[in-house]
Amino acid sequence: MEQFVKFGIVGVIATAIDFVALIALTEWAGMAPVASAAISFTLSVLFNYAASMRFVFQRREDISRSRELVIFVVLSLVGLFINEALMWLGVNVASLNYVLVKLLATVVVMLWNFLSRKRWLDAS
Repeated sequence: MEQFVKFGIVGVIATAIDFVALIALTEWAGMAPVASAAISFTLSVLFNYAASMRFVFQRREDISRSRELVIFVVLSLVGLFINEALMWLGVNVASLNYVLVKLLATVVVMLWNFLSRKRWLDAS
């Protein structure tokens, strides 16, 4: 439970980074929401990697840091694909507000992130 709480705290901060960047890029920079979502997601993943591997998950001794990073990036790319697919479907197919769609995508990707990182990166 403690690990999930730490994951949640890191996730809230990463989500804030994601949403602030998404809205700034869409509203202030005039970018399309799907493109903005890719950039904002990437920024949040960078923070999430640093914080998760420091505060949430116990480092596995059987894999190197470089392999750990590769696994994290691959899992994050799957999350990015899920995020982008949901953003595209919600905004372009269902014509929903991009912030509402991003909320749904965030929940789905959060579940993916925790379960996949717990499975492939956590030593506990």
